[in-house]
Amino acid sequence: MTRAGMPALVILDSNHIFYATGARNMQLFTLRTPARYLLLFASGPAILYEYIGCEHLARDLPTIDEIRPSVGLSFVSSGGRVREASERFAAEIATTVHSVDPTIDRIGIDRFPVFATDALRAKGFTLVDADDALVPARAIKLPIEIPYLREALRRVDEATARLEAAIAPGRTETQVWGEFHFDFMQKDGQCVTTRLFQSGVRTFPYFQEASEHRMAAGDLVCLDTDAQGFEGYAVDYSRTFLCGDAPPTPRQRALYQLAREQLAVNAGNLAPGVEFREFAAKAWRIPDKYIPHRYSNLGHGLGLAGEFPNIPHHDPRMPYPISGCIEPGMVICLESYVGSSEDGEGVKLEDQYLVHDDHVECMSRYPYDPHLG
Repeated sequence: MTRAGMPALVILDSNHIFYATGARNMQLFTLRTPARYLLLFASGPAILYEYIGCEHLARDLPTIDEIRPSVGLSFVSSGGRVREASERFAAEIATTVHSVDPTIDRIGIDRFPVFATDALRAKGFTLVDADDALVPARAIKLPIEIPYLREALRRVDEATARLEAAIAPGRTETQVWGEFHFDFMQKDGQCVTTRLFQSGVRTFPYFQEASEHRMAAGDLVCLDTDAQGFEGYAVDYSRTFLCGDAPPTPRQRALYQLAREQLAVNAGNLAPGVEFREFAAKAWRIPDKYIPHRYSNLGHGLGLAGEFPNIPHHDPRMPYPISGCIEPGMVICLESYVGSSEDGEGVKLEDQYLVHDDHVECMSRYPYDPHLG
C-alpha cells in the first residue's frame, strides 16, 4: 500500500479480503453481491464491515481490529435505494478515515457499485485502483502460503482420481463431474469456479461446460480443475482422459503428443528472471492449423484464484502487451489446448509450477493418461 501511494483501502472483493485478513464469509455470494467490505490502513487499524448477523465469524482473528455492520449496496439489499445506501456508506467511511488520519484524501477501492464510488468522491476522496497494491502482492507467494497450496493440490488430486475412476461409456458428463465435487467438498473444498468438463465431440472447441451429454467408448474427456481448495487456495491443472477400453486413435495420440510437447517446451523456458516477452518469444510454436483455437494465453498466475500474470502469446506484428518478468514466489499455470475443426476433437492439458530462487518446480503431479501417451 505504501509503495502504491495508498494510505487506505476500501475493498469489496472477497478474495482480497481473505488475502488481507483471513476473514471468509459466503465467498461466492459476496463475490457477486456488495454485502461486506474491509477498510484497511497502511498505518492504522483494519475494520471489517461484515454482513449483518455474521459479526461473530471473524471475532477471533488477530488481523481484524474492529467489526461493524455493513451497508448493503445492492438494489435488493437497499430496497431499490442504492444511492441513499451509498451515501450512508460513504459518510461512514469518511468519518472513520478522518478519525484515523485527517490528511487522507486518496484511497484505493476495487469493485464497488457506481453510486458508491460517486458518493466517496463527493466526500472529497480521490479514488485509485486497489489492485495496484493488491495484485502484485498476491502474485508473489509468501513461504507461509506454500504448504496450503500443496495441501490443496493433494486434496484435489484425490477428487480427480475419483472422477477418473467414474469415467465410463453411458455416463453423462454431469454425473461424472459430480463425483469430483463429492470428493472435493467433503475435504473442505470451497468451490469450483468453472464447469469445464467435456467429452467426445464436445471437446472441440474448448470451453464447453459439463452437460447431460453421454460419454462413449473411445471419447476424449477433458477436465480443468479450477478448484478453490484448502483454506481457499486454488488448484488449476487440466487432464485429458480416454473413456472406456477402446484403444486411442492415431489422431488422438497425435493431439495428445502435441499438447504434451507444448507443455514440456514451455516449462523448460520457465525460469526466475525471464521476462514475459522473452518467455512468449521462445514458446513452443503452435502448428498453423491449431492457432485459431489455441488457448488464449500461454499461462497465468495462481493463488486464491487465477492471478497475475496472464502471459499473452507472442505476436511479432504487435508490441508485447505486458512488462515484467517471472519472479521467485510466483505460481504459474501453463496452458495447452490442441484441437481443430478437421480433427473434430481436442486435448486440454495444464500444469501448475512454483518458481523458486534458482529453479522451477512442477507442483501438479496428477498422472497423464498412459493410454494416450
